[in-house]
Amino acid sequence: ARDFGVDFERREATCPAGQTSTCWTTALTQSGKPVIKVKFASKVCRRCSVASQCTDSMPPRRTISIRPQAEYEALREGRAREKTRDYTAEYARRAGVEGTIAQAVRLHAARRTPYFGQLKTHLAHLMVAAAMNIIRLLRWLADEPKARARRSAFVRLYRAVA
Repeated sequence: ARDFGVDFERREATCPAGQTSTCWTTALTQSGKPVIKVKFASKVCRRCSVASQCTDSMPPRRTISIRPQAEYEALREGRAREKTRDYTAEYARRAGVEGTIAQAVRLHAARRTPYFGQLKTHLAHLMVAAAMNIIRLLRWLADEPKARARRSAFVRLYRAVA
């Protein structure tokens, strides 16, 4: 759907091959969120030369679902921001934080504490943080190499072919 041009004022979408939609209706997803269903004429889509590269919603007619205008534009802006260098640097920092949280949860069961009350739970979290710092310090002093990130099946396959 991201390759389709959408005009909210005229309530129509244009496919990558240049065909315009014939139907624009609002609906709800299974979870109750509003979406817009955009449909294209089945006659036009059957004759289209790039139909095999289009959406998988055939037959009887091509359909795309998009979010309401505010959400749609926010998603497009977010996806454009993902391609910037600033986002890459910010995401690298976030990945480090998420790795630390994952380590706390996996190794130290940080999601649950045997204590009642906010003060005791906070103290337990401080102890987990101190333990993690000590473990990291000992590994650094022992010159233990950092773990390598796992590669997805797609990346492994891509590298094998390339």
